[in-house]
Amino acid sequence: MKYIETDKPATLAGRKLERHDRFNFRCHPGISCFNQCCRNLNLFLYPYDIVRLKQRLKISSDQFLDRYVDIILRKTNFLPEVLLSMAENTQKTCPFLSSDGCSVYSDRPDACRTFPLEQGLYYDASISETTPVYFFKPPDFCMGPYEKQQWTIETWSENQNAVIYNQMTALWSEVKRLFQNNPWGEAGPNGSLGKMAFMATYNIDRFRDFVFKSSMLKRYKIRKTTLKKIKKDDTALMKFGFEWVKLVVWGIDNTLIRSA
Repeated sequence: MKYIETDKPATLAGRKLERHDRFNFRCHPGISCFNQCCRNLNLFLYPYDIVRLKQRLKISSDQFLDRYVDIILRKTNFLPEVLLSMAENTQKTCPFLSSDGCSVYSDRPDACRTFPLEQGLYYDASISETTPVYFFKPPDFCMGPYEKQQWTIETWSENQNAVIYNQMTALWSEVKRLFQNNPWGEAGPNGSLGKMAFMATYNIDRFRDFVFKSSMLKRYKIRKTTLKKIKKDDTALMKFGFEWVKLVVWGIDNTLIRSA
């Protein structure tokens, strides 16, 4: 794991799709460009991606972050982001790409299963509501759009088992949107509070230790049913971590946790 500073913004482009718009796409081993999209990527990982991948690999969050990611510090964002590290070979392949294809296919990240779509989230401040937006954006070399199979956003998401991933990414976006403003002051994101916020969102195993083995339970009131669930369920703990960050960093109250 290494830290990288960059001014490069995250962008969405391509043909915007409305809910009932159709697009042609099919990817399969017989297509000439098969697995070409798994090379030299700037693939951002979201908290739920890391939960699923570290479970698949049967390693801890610490081990996953150390082996597979770079931490991106963008000057326009005030919470670090996580980028999948490419393999150190000439083609800079995805570390999970094997000769047979994706070795973690059933637990592949949100961006991979949503491809060739890119999902964005539009926040309407006037009504405090976030809605997803989708763009059809296959790379130039991709031959998938020339296949006959047609999809809508909904049928593609269901086919790729992307619905739960999209939902978790939307939850994460509510947290990430807050960090368009700087909450850290002079301490910056590498201060103690910034490190705890990163831990609570990206490092589930360490956050579980923080909840149950530090003085946190003396300082916050948490329902017993919630504690029982987050002790064993990584996804529930991730959602809890989102709410904890909203509370301790931004002072946003929730029903899961209260100051003692």
